[in-house]
Amino acid sequence: MSIAKAGKQVISTDGAPAALGPYSQAVRAGNTLYVSGQIGLVPGTKDFASEGVEGQTEQVMKNLGAILEAAGGSYKSVVKTTILLADMGDFATVNGIYGRFFPEEPPARATFAVKTLPLNAKVEIEAIALLE
Repeated sequence: MSIAKAGKQVISTDGAPAALGPYSQAVRAGNTLYVSGQIGLVPGTKDFASEGVEGQTEQVMKNLGAILEAAGGSYKSVVKTTILLADMGDFATVNGIYGRFFPEEPPARATFAVKTLPLNAKVEIEAIALLE
């Protein structure tokens, strides 16, 4: 079966920052949505929402939400996320903000500390969602 027959669809929205490289904001394959890692850039700019991890995490979650919505989903559609942190000392702060977006039946998740993130971001989050 070809990829086209499997239903591969690139998802793009102005409600989230444009990709920084040769990748898509998200790709839908059948009923599964793969959302590329999002950092705390304000859509339409190359500026972070904040220098702090709190503001960046809020913006990351808004960016994820915009992509999910563009694909016909929502935070409730998310089944798995991966969080990348520049400093594991920010775990509790990021966890608190992240948790507000998944108050019930949160997705499975992995969290890693990494040496450096794109544009020296403090947090990056990717997601996998199931759509109707």
